[in-house]
Amino acid sequence: MLALALLALALGLALLGVSLLQRVRQTEQRTQVIDQALSRMARESPRREAGGARWRVVLEWLESIGRHFGEGHLGKALLAPEDRLLLDQINRNDRSGRAIFLGLRLALALVLPVLLALLLRPEGLRFVAVLVLGLALGVWLPKLVLRSWAERLRRRVEDELPLLIDLLRLLQGVGFSMDQSLQLIAERFHPVLPVLGREIRDANIAYMRGRPRDQSLRRLAESFGNDDLKSLVQIILQVHQHGGAVQEPLRQFAERLREQRRMSMKEKTGKLSVKMTMVMMLTLLPALMLVLAGPAVVSLIGTVVKLRGH
Repeated sequence: MLALALLALALGLALLGVSLLQRVRQTEQRTQVIDQALSRMARESPRREAGGARWRVVLEWLESIGRHFGEGHLGKALLAPEDRLLLDQINRNDRSGRAIFLGLRLALALVLPVLLALLLRPEGLRFVAVLVLGLALGVWLPKLVLRSWAERLRRRVEDELPLLIDLLRLLQGVGFSMDQSLQLIAERFHPVLPVLGREIRDANIAYMRGRPRDQSLRRLAESFGNDDLKSLVQIILQVHQHGGAVQEPLRQFAERLREQRRMSMKEKTGKLSVKMTMVMMLTLLPALMLVLAGPAVVSLIGTVVKLRGH
């Protein structure tokens, strides 16, 4: 019995030693992984800082160009009200954003004609045409990128709007005021509402700095050109000014919005089915006719060849 007890004790100590050894090895491996990650981050951080510094230098250079020409007739011609609206939609309609956009347009309008002339090496009238083409591309490309950016933000706003309405209705149902609901949405729900959460946060900051609630929400209502969002802002302002129960209006508004989205999806599905019919007629039908009629055509050709041979 004593021998068995000693054997069991030895086995227990051996198992304990093995487990401790495994823990030490795991700790060493984790320490090694952490050290490698920290060293990698230490190596990459100067590169990122250098890249960020280069971008800041380029942006500062473009901003200086835009501010230099922004007050003249050229700046007013290259910064139309439509461009200001697009800048407002991407939240860059300030002095710095307008100057960078204008500087980018002027820089590309000067650089692209030279690059096209060096690459294509035109002569005569083609040289003039290439210069005009490069100038037009330099002026047009920044606006095209800006319009694509603003359109992407508008689509994201349309996708986030039903969730915003549901969150407002939920927070109002548990007893939060409208100001508390907007504050909580801006602070806690930014990951699920990246665009609208940012806009509500900016509106809350403007409201805390002394602006009236209608002025602080003006950008949210007008910048994206969304009538449903404008209606939601009107509901928020009415509740803020006069109070009252808002759960039922928000529920009806959310149902109407979802019905509109459902009808829009049905319309898009109908248009897509028509387009796919044309695609199938142009691609699938020739292949189907080849598979079905191909053997008959081959057999007919073979029969004709045999008849001619006889």
